[in-house]
Amino acid sequence: MATAKALVCYYSRSGNTKKMAQLIEKGIASGGVEVTTKDVKDVTPRMLLDFDAIVIGSPTYYGLMSAEIKMLLDKSIKYHGELDGKVGGAFASSYNVGGGNETTVIALLEALMIHGMILYGDPEGDHYGPVSIGAPDKRVEKMCIRYGRRIAELAKRLHD
Repeated sequence: MATAKALVCYYSRSGNTKKMAQLIEKGIASGGVEVTTKDVKDVTPRMLLDFDAIVIGSPTYYGLMSAEIKMLLDKSIKYHGELDGKVGGAFASSYNVGGGNETTVIALLEALMIHGMILYGDPEGDHYGPVSIGAPDKRVEKMCIRYGRRIAELAKRLHD
């Protein structure tokens, strides 16, 4: 049987979201799932079809995702319905508390839900997906690794 495969796709200007992506990658890998982490500039909508789990991260701009991430999601309409049943997840960073992290994560999750993806909330910590205020600290590191492991667990249950 094939092993589940995950993609962590991110956009990062300051490096904070990239660091979160790397931590989520670490969590997914520790959960026994093959994982690829890519900057959104290196991801095409077609590539999304190759993965069982897709986790998308963005910095927060005016309470929403970056234009680069939004463009990928807009172009993914070409494959509407083909991501149905895959595991989805989201994470975000912002400059300050109340800076829109949660609204960014929710907007990302809404797009993934429209694709028919399966989302996995967390009853502990960051319920919708990891968030960071500025550079990831020890709390964010823990949340990202936990999130990655949980994504891996669900992907394996559904796709292995």
